[in-house]
Amino acid sequence: MTVRDILSIGHPALRAPAAAVPPSEIASSRVQGIVDDLIDTMRHANGAGLAANQIGETARIVVIEVNDNPRYPYKPRIPLTVAINPELEVLDNETVVINEGCLSVPLRGDVVRSVNLGVRYCDRDGAEHRVEARGLTAGTWQHECDHLDGVLITDRADPSTLCTWEEFERHHRDAFIERISRFTELVGS
Repeated sequence: MTVRDILSIGHPALRAPAAAVPPSEIASSRVQGIVDDLIDTMRHANGAGLAANQIGETARIVVIEVNDNPRYPYKPRIPLTVAINPELEVLDNETVVINEGCLSVPLRGDVVRSVNLGVRYCDRDGAEHRVEARGLTAGTWQHECDHLDGVLITDRADPSTLCTWEEFERHHRDAFIERISRFTELVGS
């Protein structure tokens, strides 16, 4: 198990767009090592996802997983997903406001996200996938892919909603969970 340091806001690697991984390099020990380190680091930090930029790698790779995560009990489950060279396609104009946190930014804030996405990516074996994501899961994909473009939640969040994790827990968490739970129920209808 290799847990890497997660870079914090201000580190230049978080603002650098990541380079596409050539298909011929997906099986390389370098790319497979980045994938393993991303998984170990994300799980260690109880994150819902992690982008390669966040551990100082400039490759277009993200990992996403939500199981019984104590930080995100309201998020739908997402099996471990390794996405190399992910591409997002917004499927319609429906949006939702999601209060997001980030392992690289010690703040949370309300971000407007697309509700319905198509996602194309290669997995760690080089197999191509196309999936559709909705709601909070679509928000997770958008958040992680923003990292690959050098975009942080501080660039997208309504500045008046920025707060620390502790203040979110103390003052805003219950209202957010109530609001997003109603949204999730409507999306599933």
